[in-house]
Amino acid sequence: MNLKAEPTSSLPAIEEQWIQKFLGHLATDRGASVYTQRNYQQALTEFSHWHLTERKSPAAWEKLQRDDFRGYLRFLGRNKLSRAATQLRFSALRTFYKFLMRHRVVESLPIKNISLPKLEKRLPRFLTKQQMEELLVAPAKLLAGRQQKKSPGRPISAEVCQRDVAVLETIYSCGLRISELCGLRVDDLDWNEQIVRVRGKGKKERLVPIGEPALKAIQTYWNGLLEPPLGLQPVFRADTKKAAPLSPLQLSRRLKTYLAVAGLDPALTPHKLRHSYATHLLDAGADLRSVQELLGHAHLITTQVYTHVTTERLKRAYDAAHPRA
Repeated sequence: MNLKAEPTSSLPAIEEQWIQKFLGHLATDRGASVYTQRNYQQALTEFSHWHLTERKSPAAWEKLQRDDFRGYLRFLGRNKLSRAATQLRFSALRTFYKFLMRHRVVESLPIKNISLPKLEKRLPRFLTKQQMEELLVAPAKLLAGRQQKKSPGRPISAEVCQRDVAVLETIYSCGLRISELCGLRVDDLDWNEQIVRVRGKGKKERLVPIGEPALKAIQTYWNGLLEPPLGLQPVFRADTKKAAPLSPLQLSRRLKTYLAVAGLDPALTPHKLRHSYATHLLDAGADLRSVQELLGHAHLITTQVYTHVTTERLKRAYDAAHPRA
């Protein structure tokens, strides 16, 4: 059996109904991103398909026991699933069961106290300050190259170039998640105070400072539109003529282009710009609690990974420079 998700149509109607209610709860009550909704749905579907194949019966959530989930964990191990992917699947199952408990479908968590493989300690990748500078000017560089017919590929308009400069400046200035940036509305910007209201995970709002270069880039972008956006319209449009918001997929594709123009790894994701934001703040002396609030992390331990990045760099500098290192 492979790990490809199968349709949940093999589930009894009542079990399928609870999955759909749970997914609706994620979207409306918890404000989960489309990625979380997709990943959790896939995790539940995969488990249901595994149970049907291995146990020869549909997964009746209220009747499952700890041994069922231990068997599933062993199955994932045999298929050499990464530790992170295993953690994600059990996180989805745990959240689903908590939802069922609140609705009194089950009385306890059958996956409680199951020992999961610990995550590998991987330090976040980030761009140096110089690399960020090169990335921020990449849209203008691409535009100039296309105008002089020195760069291959489809033409790029000045409006798109200005939008993408504003997007990159805003991500780096505010440390936003990609979904947060795409969800920004005009009314979220306080130009006088240089503050932006951000709606993060779980519909939690936070206020984040936004720098002068980012605000100027946004204004330049808006000045190039036929009608500047107002009120609840998106700050960044998918199209210069329509008011639909820029999508995460569009942003990711544009970033790959600019990374290549800047001579950087095109595989870097928009989230790496957020890593760069956090690392550069800590390098400049910002305290960990402040960075936690700026990033919108619920727990300090999530932010502490960035201290490992700066500490490792300090160690290398010490080893290279100190005569008795």
